[in-house]
Amino acid sequence: MPTKKQILDKASAARKMERMALELAEQLQGDRAPVVIIGIRNSGTVIADKIATLLQTYLPNEIRLLSVSLDKNHPAEVKLSENLNLDGLHIVLTDDVTNSGRTLLYALKPLLAFHPKSIQTLVLVERMHKLFPVKPDYVGLSVSTTIQDHIQVEVADGEVTGAYMN
Repeated sequence: MPTKKQILDKASAARKMERMALELAEQLQGDRAPVVIIGIRNSGTVIADKIATLLQTYLPNEIRLLSVSLDKNHPAEVKLSENLNLDGLHIVLTDDVTNSGRTLLYALKPLLAFHPKSIQTLVLVERMHKLFPVKPDYVGLSVSTTIQDHIQVEVADGEVTGAYMN
């Protein structure tokens, strides 16, 4: 059985999310358009919720939280948690780990029906192996891995408790 190597603990994950929220706020500063943070279920929604809470301390903008659900292995159907007109809004698509880029790419699918002001991506952990042309705008931690390595972000009670590589 492969061993788990911790790459982020709870405190360092919280610091990474604080930094990413601050970077996002700096990028959006001065623009009053509402911000919609969309978390990719399941762990991505926990990170989206934390980013939304942190962002509210830095920006006066209205901040909405949505989730998107899809089968990460066969992403034919992609659903937003709420029907909302996203025209003219800032969208931040959020996930826990980006591996190949496939999940982020397919999660963009329902957004193509709208004309948002901007679409940005945020991930807590980024792997360096990309099969799809997606590069996150905000990254908590970039990790060089082999193709065989697996990264998992663990959450409990609405908190990121750590990230592990095995």
